[in-house]
Amino acid sequence: MSKLENKLNLPLKAVSLKQVTIQDDFWSSREKNVIETVVPYQWKALNDEIPGAEPSHTIENFRLAAGEAEGEYYGMVFQDSDLGKWLETVGFVLSGRRDPELESIADNVIDLLGRAQQPDGYLNTYYIVKEPNARWTNLRDNHELYCAGHLMEASVAYYEATGKRKFLNIMSRYADYIATVFGDEPGKKRGYDGHPEVELALVKLYQATGERKYLDLSKFFIDERGQKPHFFDQEANERDESEVPARGKKKREYDYFQAHLPVREQKTAEGHAVRAVYLYSAMADLAVDYNDDSLLQACKQLWNDVVRRKMYVTGGIGSSEYEERFTVPFDLPNNRAYTETCAAIGLMFWAQRMLQIEKDREYADVMELALYNGVLSGISLDGKSYFYVNPLEVWPATANFRHDMSTVKVTRQPWFGCACCPPNIARLIASLGQYIYSKNDSDRELYVHLYIGSKLELEIDGHRVQVTQQANYPWNGQVSLELTLEQSADFAVAVRVPGWCRNAAITVNGQETDISQQEKGYVKIQRTWQNGDRIELVMDMPVEIVHPHPNLRENAGKVALQRGPVVYCLEEEDNGPNLQDIVLPSDAEFDVHFEKGLFGGVSVLTGSGLRSEVQAGDEHKLYTTQAFDKVAAPLKAIPYFAWSNRTPGEMTVWIRNHN
Repeated sequence: MSKLENKLNLPLKAVSLKQVTIQDDFWSSREKNVIETVVPYQWKALNDEIPGAEPSHTIENFRLAAGEAEGEYYGMVFQDSDLGKWLETVGFVLSGRRDPELESIADNVIDLLGRAQQPDGYLNTYYIVKEPNARWTNLRDNHELYCAGHLMEASVAYYEATGKRKFLNIMSRYADYIATVFGDEPGKKRGYDGHPEVELALVKLYQATGERKYLDLSKFFIDERGQKPHFFDQEANERDESEVPARGKKKREYDYFQAHLPVREQKTAEGHAVRAVYLYSAMADLAVDYNDDSLLQACKQLWNDVVRRKMYVTGGIGSSEYEERFTVPFDLPNNRAYTETCAAIGLMFWAQRMLQIEKDREYADVMELALYNGVLSGISLDGKSYFYVNPLEVWPATANFRHDMSTVKVTRQPWFGCACCPPNIARLIASLGQYIYSKNDSDRELYVHLYIGSKLELEIDGHRVQVTQQANYPWNGQVSLELTLEQSADFAVAVRVPGWCRNAAITVNGQETDISQQEKGYVKIQRTWQNGDRIELVMDMPVEIVHPHPNLRENAGKVALQRGPVVYCLEEEDNGPNLQDIVLPSDAEFDVHFEKGLFGGVSVLTGSGLRSEVQAGDEHKLYTTQAFDKVAAPLKAIPYFAWSNRTPGEMTVWIRNHN
């Protein structure tokens, strides 16, 4: 076996969700909120039962498709995907606990999907109800395969949770039908969806069923993307589409769809950010399954472009409201930051896959950064309202007047006409257990990626092992891992030292371990483990002043505050208005206080800055030749993810810095 084959055939494997129980002060309440509040709330939303929320009509669309209701299709062309993500969340929830009532609701809606499915296996309510004779005529814009992908993912999650095959069989029938339509054989379409998603879903379907044809179909879609002649041009010609954009809109270029080049030739992240990271996630999957180093190298180049030139300090990606896309390097505006919640979630998907291949803490660092900041900011503390867009600076007074602020809200919304983000957050939090640990069966290794209080039960080299993790993360850096074994066993535990941590110590049963010998940010402890052995990790967690790269023009002369993985911000509620006038001295120091009654319990930062003092008589002068005096001003910073849970007002992550 070649070195390449050895590398790609022996990646880490994320542990099953059923093997992990989260028991954590920070995450348990959020997981409980998803189970008890978010899932039932979103079910009501899908059934149009939320007063004041934008209608969804999703369930009604399936009833229409099944011939069980009368009326018109309503919603986006990709409305089916909202149900897919909700059902996937249900699957993740049922993996951890029995809930007969929730399972019954899911079974009933799965039965509805079965009744809506066409005799040939096709299942898409938009085309069944609204354009029954136009299947596969506009993959560029209408998300047919995207919707199929989300339902496939849901079917796998539900099967793995319950063992019931009905949903899995429905989606396998659909995949079988898709394989008769697409492929490189004569008479088939050599195309792909405008929104990547089915590619990674087909990999999951293959893993659940063992049917390699689904993996091959995924590879076909990946290989075909960006080839010439362009499929999107061919299908546009077939439907005799006018090349004059509707209502003056600019025609979207190929890079919007990541179809400007074959995927192995793409070196920079382009186009719609969510589509991009879904595509890159599938590329990483296939790199492993096909031992394809060309796909892996493309993923690594794309990764470097994203995290080194196009990612916000919060882990958000996709800076532009226009086309929800990546732009040029270092173009990261704050008040116009689009940073869709789904994009940060997709970045986590991709990071986790790259982490399994490379075993490099950089991927875990980004996964963690996105989780605690770019993802978590997208949902309110009560789980009933959401951000689609996650700006790093808000001045509410401009929201009604500036076109570039049109999508930036200062309060979270109960639902959206385009509701991709709410169920995406729910499924991410419900599946969080599978992001914490990985194992390598061949080398008898257990990797610890995230510090979340939890209980893990697994088998290593034939030995049953239980790992109990205790942590008060992200508020302090003390973590313990206690091992319970029926008999002694020899294996390695690889403990991540985060990139943000400058000083750490690890002990095993009180004896210090040398952490200078790290493998890509992991300290690998190889020994014969005994029942009751205990690993303790202590990480210094000071308040860090984060400086932007000089090329990041938007933040020249500014700094951000970060402690551990958590990025902080200033809100008007604590610091008064005109936050952009605040200046942070170069020698500023901050105290850390845990406020149990704030946002369910968070660590806040308090310190002192400077702000302008306007003398009497000068308040009406728009300009003056005399500099304003600066006076001391107390500052209070809160975690970025918690902003906009109180009185709406100004917010900023980046603060002017006085050198």
